[in-house]
Amino acid sequence: MTFTMTITAAEADIDELGHVNNAVWVQWIQRIATAHWEAVAPAEHKAAYVWVVTRHEIDYRGSVVAGETVTGETWVEGGPKGARFDRHLRFVGDDGRVKLDAVTTWALLDRASGRLLRVRPEIAAPFFGAAD
Repeated sequence: MTFTMTITAAEADIDELGHVNNAVWVQWIQRIATAHWEAVAPAEHKAAYVWVVTRHEIDYRGSVVAGETVTGETWVEGGPKGARFDRHLRFVGDDGRVKLDAVTTWALLDRASGRLLRVRPEIAAPFFGAAD
């Protein structure tokens, strides 16, 4: 199941080269990933678990300037690997061109203890559009 979000670049997002700063792209990746979790996870999962990034692999494919809008898409392919889950992301400009592709790895933590947890099928199911 693909989750999408639209983001418009603000002046504060722009670096000295006149386009969205690489650090801002990472913030946008986190924003869409978190919004996806918030949109699909049941309340009891959101209360019990938190995801943290362990790795980003990013390919910057085009520039975005202030006022330009991109549509971010994120999805999960395959199942989790223990406590980790790979998330795929793509940001596409209004011109239809891909501006960024990424694969990020997220780890599941118990919110109360901060300990790593294995991603069980009922936790993964909402990412695939299935109920637990």
